[in-house]
Amino acid sequence: MKKDFLTVNDFTKEELMDIINLSIAIKKSINSGYNPPLMKGMTLGMIFQQFNLLMQRSCLKNICFPMELAGVKKADAEKRARELLELVGLPDKAEAYPAQLSGGQKQRIAIARALATDPKVLLCDEATSALDPNTTHAILTLIKDINKKLGITVVVITHQMSVVEEICDHVAILDGGVVVEEGSVQEIFSNPKTPAAKRLVAPNGGSAARDLSSFAPDDHVVRVTFNGSSTAKPLVASLAAEKGILVSVLSADTRDLSGQCYGSMLLKLPTDVEQAKQAAAYMRSQNGVTVEEVTGE
Repeated sequence: MKKDFLTVNDFTKEELMDIINLSIAIKKSINSGYNPPLMKGMTLGMIFQQFNLLMQRSCLKNICFPMELAGVKKADAEKRARELLELVGLPDKAEAYPAQLSGGQKQRIAIARALATDPKVLLCDEATSALDPNTTHAILTLIKDINKKLGITVVVITHQMSVVEEICDHVAILDGGVVVEEGSVQEIFSNPKTPAAKRLVAPNGGSAARDLSSFAPDDHVVRVTFNGSSTAKPLVASLAAEKGILVSVLSADTRDLSGQCYGSMLLKLPTDVEQAKQAAAYMRSQNGVTVEEVTGE
């Protein structure tokens, strides 16, 4: 029976990249006696970890290079290259050479080069791992803007969870060459199910740490879980300001994803039973927040 799809399990990261750009998928299909219809209108661009710019060419000529290979007229290629320099925020670097640029500027030129042939898919292979945190944020913002403005699908391969949090909508987690978990970023980060996912997105096991041995039996300790509550309203501060009730934060494992809070905290409520009940009721009334009693565990 002919198959239209190949499993991605047991492939390395490099092989998965090849599957995305069809080379391994096509070769395996042909070897099995099946010639799938090629996606003739589909083009791909690639952003590399180490930029891979041609050092003897100016920035403008680097961006023109893939268009030269595609047979685009010189005047048209240079016009497109200058438009892309504007898009990546470096219109004044057309005649500069890669050695004169910072790491972030080199990556911007590399992004412009990847966009030169109007790709439908942009592959980013560890595109920010060689950059400092501030530059990383700027490059991710640029990639996110390109995704929105140009409607290009962006595939990001990274070991940095902060990158996934910042720009991705969907995530797949590989462990030993096998896809062990996939879903929306909010779903995976708020409730990782597999050990590999928990190691990556929730290093302490997916919930706030809970060593309660040092607390008395009558202490009121609760686990507050955030599953998409707004980050605009700080829960603990709001509880103190609106109800006059102070609580102690024992531990926390939360993250902001697109303005929504995910994760959990352990809170020690007041010893006064009535105040503890009021605090729990107030927190339960907030959207996307659940409260679980954990005293005595």
